Amino acid sequence: MDQQTDETIVVGVDGSPQSVAALRWAARLAPAYGATVKVVGAWENPPEYVNFVHFKDDHFDELARKRVDRAVHEAFGESVPAGLSTVVEFGHPSKVLMRHSEGATMLVVGRRGHGGFKGLLMGSTSSAVVAHAPCPVLVLPDREADPEGAEESGQPG
Repeated sequence: MDQQTDETIVVGVDGSPQSVAALRWAARLAPAYGATVKVVGAWENPPEYVNFVHFKDDHFDELARKRVDRAVHEAFGESVPAGLSTVVEFGHPSKVLMRHSEGATMLVVGRRGHGGFKGLLMGSTSSAVVAHAPCPVLVLPDREADPEGAEESGQPG
């Protein structure tokens, strides 16, 4: 009898190399937890839109969806893991990730992504989820974290 799993590893993806690496790690960890992978992307209006009216034809949601789809393709090509799902929502990335990680087995994020503060040791989203996520959080380092080379690097694999 096939058992359905409610175990989920949520991974935050913004299209950056760090988020693609986080996606690969989440997929590698999922079988160990008997979990599926849920890819979560978030989008907000650009800061310059704060005092302007948002127009329907700006299509920021479509751009975010394309970024997530490209990241999944970059991470897996045509071999997308079974059960992988994606969601893209409007909202601040840390809040969207925390909402989707309610009841999750783990949340996986890259240390820095496409944020505007490159000098920070840890990005604002990863810092926020480490402090407030309702589940364990794995934050991958800024360098390309290749799960296939984990044994050679001394990282757990």
